[in-house]
Amino acid sequence: MSTAATPAAPAASAGSEAGSPVFSVDGLWKVFGPKADRVPGDPELAALDPAGLRARTGCTAAVRDVSFDVRKGEVFVVMGLSGSGKSTLVRCLTRLIEPTAGTIVIDGEDVRAMDRARLRELRRHRAAMVFQHFGLLPHRTVLDNVAYGLEIQGMGKAQRRAKAAEVVAKVGLEGMEERRPAQLSGGQQQRVGLARALAVDPEVLLFDEPFSALDPLIRRDMQEEVIRLHREEGRTMIFITHDLQEALKLGDRIALMRDGRVVQLGTPEEIVGSPADDYVRDFVRDVPREQVMTVRTAMRPGDCGGPEHPGALAPDTVVSAAIEIVARTGRAVCVVEDGRCLGRVGDTDLLRVVAGIDGRLTKEAA
Repeated sequence: MSTAATPAAPAASAGSEAGSPVFSVDGLWKVFGPKADRVPGDPELAALDPAGLRARTGCTAAVRDVSFDVRKGEVFVVMGLSGSGKSTLVRCLTRLIEPTAGTIVIDGEDVRAMDRARLRELRRHRAAMVFQHFGLLPHRTVLDNVAYGLEIQGMGKAQRRAKAAEVVAKVGLEGMEERRPAQLSGGQQQRVGLARALAVDPEVLLFDEPFSALDPLIRRDMQEEVIRLHREEGRTMIFITHDLQEALKLGDRIALMRDGRVVQLGTPEEIVGSPADDYVRDFVRDVPREQVMTVRTAMRPGDCGGPEHPGALAPDTVVSAAIEIVARTGRAVCVVEDGRCLGRVGDTDLLRVVAGIDGRLTKEAA
């Protein structure tokens, strides 16, 4: 892996299989400008910062030497501010934008080696995109918009409309099948866009900032919809966003980008609890740690002793919930997984996590 990244534990997401990546990306570059392909192969040019590269070559490196795997069944979030390269990156995955250098593999198949027919198959069947701008066909009903991808695949009318009706119900639009897009709210239109992507039953759903134009309440509803669908189906998702709270809410793992590079890759808890550098530290500074950090980080390892485990918190319980339980019981509680006690956690342990104090140092001193 050539990207700066922190070690990431396997994501505990539905349907995930350790060692079974859907997408594998290695050394990926996308450079815009004259003679762009010389930049990745020249260490001196590759080392230049964005301003220096533009001054020296007239080129812009939107994606710089990025590597990661997306595991089966996880929600992999790529986030960063405007201009960080995140949207360019996701478009490179299916060659909507042609990469300059590097490898992209889906289920063992080299995406960069695909001919036009294989690329069409990839985009129509295996990796469906949900965009910020819905791109609905205004003259078609909701049902026919959702069935459009199936029509392109050559599915018969009766079969595709039946399939589309199932998916319309799945995204909460039952009863609206015959409406036109202009008769829908922004959130409803985005649900149609999501349903259209789901209808082709893709292996991977690619979301490119799909909710950023929605009102906050509608945006929250759509986030919950993605969480629900993922929980029910365990579908692999790659989600692009500039919103840290959205990334923390949705992601099993997050790749945080800056100037085309991934500056940290890890779980939400790793990124908030162990920022890789000052940039990431500043990025997560205002995040309420108690809503992201878990008791696995806060606990004192070791057996609780005895057959009964007081409290019996799961290790992925967030600290804010654990604080309520510990305050209510007035004592330390056990952290239990599969009937086995991993350790205990009390009010002092939880408050150290909230305050950002390194619990390892405190425990060693104790």
